[in-house]
Amino acid sequence: MGNASAKAVEVKVSETPASSNTDKPKLKPCCACPETKRARDACIIEHGEENCGPLIEEHKACMRKMGFNI
Repeated sequence: MGNASAKAVEVKVSETPASSNTDKPKLKPCCACPETKRARDACIIEHGEENCGPLIEEHKACMRKMGFNI
């Protein structure tokens, strides 16, 4: 009985490298670039999306540097 559980764990371990094949993004998109995200979100809430173009573009550039395809 104990061997069956160990085999299930081995299967999960072998799946992990397949999901980490992407080289650059090591964070989830929601966790990357928190400084630019915070500034962008605050601007959008206070002034509206149409008035925050530079901050939106700065956040996009940061996300691209982190390896996300935006």
